[in-house]
Amino acid sequence: MAESLRDQLLKSGLVKEIREEARKSAPPPRQGGKGGQRPQGGGKPGQGGGNRSQGGGKPNQAGGRPQGGRPNGGQGHAARPPRNDGDMDLAKAYAMRAQTESTERRKAEAEAAEQARLRKEKKRKVEELLKGKALNLAEADLVRHFPYGEKIRRVHVNAEQLAAINAGALGVVQQGGRYLVVDKAVIEALGALAPEFIALMVDPDAPSESDDGVPDDLIW
Repeated sequence: MAESLRDQLLKSGLVKEIREEARKSAPPPRQGGKGGQRPQGGGKPGQGGGNRSQGGGKPNQAGGRPQGGRPNGGQGHAARPPRNDGDMDLAKAYAMRAQTESTERRKAEAEAAEQARLRKEKKRKVEELLKGKALNLAEADLVRHFPYGEKIRRVHVNAEQLAAINAGALGVVQQGGRYLVVDKAVIEALGALAPEFIALMVDPDAPSESDDGVPDDLIW
């Protein structure tokens, strides 16, 4: 069957070329509204012809703030009542008191820390002074009693040491819960450093008896 003229033109591509030429030569569409017409009043589409609200201000949108003022009525946060002078003075007094207490607490803590440091340093010096100075004897068979720390204490000595203690040539010091027999020179050095560690040091010029009539060198 013979092909129609249309089919022959489609196969040859002539119809396609004619359509392309027609599309390129067609004038571009005009921008604007339907039918190439622009909205009246020179404004943009969708703005009601460019008319603005009366008074020259911006349109009042729903849910926005009223024109020319701040929110009123139930809108926004309620204004806080002004503080009176009494409240301000009370708050200031509390702040000053808190600052004073904080300063005093820091001062007390610093003083306590310093006292602890001094005690530790004194203890170290006493240990150095008494190191190797103890004259206690393992075979001592006598006991010398003496008052110290509101109690009656005792130290074991031999006969020679007992006589030297009563004569003021030897003394007794306390270290770590122990009582050490030491020379008079050690007692004198300890008296300048930490006299509270001296447990017994007899003054040979003092009376040999205490006020209650009990001899200082009593052995029991």
